[in-house]
Amino acid sequence: MGAGKTTLGKVLAQKMGLTFYDLDEYIEDRFHRTIPQIFAESGESGFRDLERRMLHEVAEFEDVIISCGGGTPCFFDNMDYMNTCGETVFLNASPEALKAHLLMGKTQRPLIQGKSPEELLDFIKDSLQKRLPYYKKAKHTLSIDVINTNEDITHYVNQIIEITQ
Repeated sequence: MGAGKTTLGKVLAQKMGLTFYDLDEYIEDRFHRTIPQIFAESGESGFRDLERRMLHEVAEFEDVIISCGGGTPCFFDNMDYMNTCGETVFLNASPEALKAHLLMGKTQRPLIQGKSPEELLDFIKDSLQKRLPYYKKAKHTLSIDVINTNEDITHYVNQIIEITQ
């Protein structure tokens, strides 16, 4: 959450002439419910099963770039599956960079709503510690700093292209 997956993914797809899919947005469009609604109705296990099925569906499309949710690689065999389908990139941002992105972001994120900046940083560090073993399975890792400008976006997109070819 907050690494820049969607921001960079959209620009990368445009630059490469591919179609971009944000997995959470795809799920919401497909089922006409928000992710929080799906969580409330089906619980996390129900959502994670649905997320896995939709990951498999979108991965079958040709010429796509997929931005998955931060938890997607951590369930079932999702990370291994993504690695068999194409190039995977872990956007490795420091907790401080993630915090900066989340604080300047316009998206409402239920998991962090109401947290003070200190609580947010603790939440990020705890989440990263749990998820890092899954993220490290990606074929490529790109260190990300705070993304403030279009030049930053272009820089990271170019780096993604370079490391995945």
